[in-house]
Amino acid sequence: MTITPDSRAFDVGYLMRSGTLNITTLPPLSLYIHLPWCIKKCPYCDFNSHALKSSPSAHLKNSANLNIVALDSVSSIELVEDRYIDSLIKDLQTSLPLIWGRPVHSVFLGGGTPSLFSPRSIERLISAVRSLVILLPGCEITLEANPGTFERDRFKAFKAAGVTRLSLGVQSFNDEHLKILGRVHDRNQAIAAASEAAEIFDTFNLDLMYALPHQSLDDLSRDLKTAFEFDPPHLSIYHLTIEPNTFFAKYPPQKLPEEDVAYEMLDKIEEYAVKKGLQRYEVSAFAKPNHRCVHNLNYWQFGDYLGIGAGAHSKLTFAHRIVRQIRHKEPLMYMDNAELESPVAKSDEVARSELPFEFMLNLFRLKDGFNLQMYAERTGMPLSSIQAGIDEAFQKGLLERDMMQVKPTSKGFDFLSDLQSLFLPG
Repeated sequence: MTITPDSRAFDVGYLMRSGTLNITTLPPLSLYIHLPWCIKKCPYCDFNSHALKSSPSAHLKNSANLNIVALDSVSSIELVEDRYIDSLIKDLQTSLPLIWGRPVHSVFLGGGTPSLFSPRSIERLISAVRSLVILLPGCEITLEANPGTFERDRFKAFKAAGVTRLSLGVQSFNDEHLKILGRVHDRNQAIAAASEAAEIFDTFNLDLMYALPHQSLDDLSRDLKTAFEFDPPHLSIYHLTIEPNTFFAKYPPQKLPEEDVAYEMLDKIEEYAVKKGLQRYEVSAFAKPNHRCVHNLNYWQFGDYLGIGAGAHSKLTFAHRIVRQIRHKEPLMYMDNAELESPVAKSDEVARSELPFEFMLNLFRLKDGFNLQMYAERTGMPLSSIQAGIDEAFQKGLLERDMMQVKPTSKGFDFLSDLQSLFLPG
């Protein structure tokens, strides 16, 4: 069922009307903020990101007090950075009735490349968030950054602005692979950025990709050796996949590692990480104790999140329904609508029949699994609605159970899509 955004997206009375679900306890709430610009679009990226028209050097030179950056190549309209921050703040103000009185457990500034924005703008944004919503003590505030936007002391300025956790999109320390991936930084810039991140932040994340074109196991070992020279408390790893509507989908890269080699690479990553004191707690994430990503864990545990910014997604729970919203995708259209207090392009109620799969799509990503009672609490559905899928997963050796706690077996973790598919609507 689609709700007309103008009349229903923020109509709390309508969203609180009676329905088929019975959710007595609201899940934790996170805030996601989308900053959609990059210096250029990477060929593998299917996120809502828009390449700058101005040159990287010109942009970075003026980044301390960025006045004007250009939109994506489709548009010649120029965007004032302050206007986008104003639009985000207006969006959050408009959305407050949907989350009234609920504390926020984590904030994540993603993109795009949020580190293209000046520390001054990030500080203004975080200050506005603090004034509008209740942030729990010690609230994790993550900012995504790329080495291609790195300047000495820039990360220090972001920390002073209120960022508590940096996520650095290194992807590789190999110049050949960085070039293939279309990254704007080189090995030396990646090393400099990782070094400063380690110096400035108590907790930070490094992103690495594997199964890259022409990549060997020895190449991966060298990437891992370099990454762990900075003693990262968190590591995110991503298998290069060819997504629809990307440059790589139209022009596939050559000499990708065979599937069995890709599995060997993943085994090597896990072996290396464990030796360095990190444990794999999610399909793509490793962390030292007390350094798991609070924000991402909330996604995987079927928590709620309010997403503001161009193309941002939200999942919000009410007493008798769960609603997903999407903001206007194109940045200029988003800003125009946010200023008119109508930032939402689409608002859908999750169908009861889809909730088992929606839940399992997230929870089975966790190595330790979950307590079955969480399913009832966060979906408002009885356990009988997933019993057939649970039973079949046990029979196939994809799931193991200890009382009410269930978790994927090693086989279930390796064939995660097969496990999740058992809960698709019939």
